Amino acid sequence: MTDTPPPKSPRTLTGAQRRALRGHGHHLKPVVQVGHAGVTDGVVAATLDALETHELIKVSVSSEAPVDRKQTPQDLADATGSHVAQVIGRTALLYRRRLDDPQVSLPGVVDEAPRPEEDA
Repeated sequence: MTDTPPPKSPRTLTGAQRRALRGHGHHLKPVVQVGHAGVTDGVVAATLDALETHELIKVSVSSEAPVDRKQTPQDLADATGSHVAQVIGRTALLYRRRLDDPQVSLPGVVDEAPRPEEDA
């Protein structure tokens, strides 16, 4: 047995849940841009704010980002406690259920990761 800690972000979206999120997110425009500095504290804060406001967001990864276009959304999901629902090209779809008044309805139960501590 290994003593590796569990991953910080949830990884258990079902196919039906991913399909539903793709349908909800198809018309969205990217609201967060990951640039040449990568996943910084500012990008994480902007993503947390956008997820709290919208639940489902698109993230654009610049060609100048220091990490692979598929790894960057996962790093951002790890930092925000969200799910990566889809990555197409340099655009990713992230989802995190809002605690108060959730708007996105998904089939089944969604496994949630611990949310990052909010600074008051």
